[in-house]
Amino acid sequence: MKTLRECVKEADEEGVAIGHFNISNLEAFHGIYNAAKNLNLPIVIGLSEGEAQFVGYAEGAALVRAVRERDNYPIFLNADHHYSFESVKIAIDAGFDAVVIDAVKLPLEENIVLTKKCVDYAREVSKREGRDILVEAELGFIGSSSKILEKMPDGVSEETMTKPEEAKMFVEATGIDMLAPSIGNVHGMVKSGNPRLHPERVKAIREAAGVPLVLHGGSGSMNEDFVECIKSGVSTVHINTEIRMAFTNALRRSLSDSPEEITPYKYLPAGLKAVQDVVEARLKLFNGIK
Repeated sequence: MKTLRECVKEADEEGVAIGHFNISNLEAFHGIYNAAKNLNLPIVIGLSEGEAQFVGYAEGAALVRAVRERDNYPIFLNADHHYSFESVKIAIDAGFDAVVIDAVKLPLEENIVLTKKCVDYAREVSKREGRDILVEAELGFIGSSSKILEKMPDGVSEETMTKPEEAKMFVEATGIDMLAPSIGNVHGMVKSGNPRLHPERVKAIREAAGVPLVLHGGSGSMNEDFVECIKSGVSTVHINTEIRMAFTNALRRSLSDSPEEITPYKYLPAGLKAVQDVVEARLKLFNGIK
């Protein structure tokens, strides 16, 4: 079975993207995995710092590992948006396949120092345990919300987008495996419509940085923007708000339709199916499947 590094490299070479979807519960996990299996595509499950604390680091790692080994399937677990070395270390020690150290709020020099510390630890554990742990970092302003936003968050502008020369310097200084740049993307979904993405900037950053790129804040972006950014060098796309919204809306309808029902496994499948539908549609888009 391929490793996550091999799956990312293959996607990068083929001009497609791996789907990365976050979970907070078992229903979302099954919905995401069902969609990936239906299309026979590799998949990455994300647990942000808050999600991992809710689900449990060891529990999340055990769940993904159990399914991967049972089905011999390329499903992987990523510690999405972790903000300290301590939290990254917890994820690595628990058995996560990849980690995201998000230190964009720090001055650039401090971001580099913290990111390199995480990379060094991941390399140490990989060598000692025979694992291959990928480290991703973020550069440029993307915001930090995974909600429905009334307006664009302050700080998203041409000036705060990632510059190719900065990306090159950052990758060389830290040794990261993947980079999440700011290219017009924003975390969360803006009610009036998310901003347009900039595939030409993606191409310039990919060429300068020399590592696969990750698109964060994908929820709500236009389909054609996704396609062009993937062609230009994005190898992984993160989606969270869209599936949270799909699950919650379906669950509300399910409970409203059956207000007397108290058995979770009878009213929760609606949320699972809603997540599966969203994920399947996104995976088809990211991989050029009609």
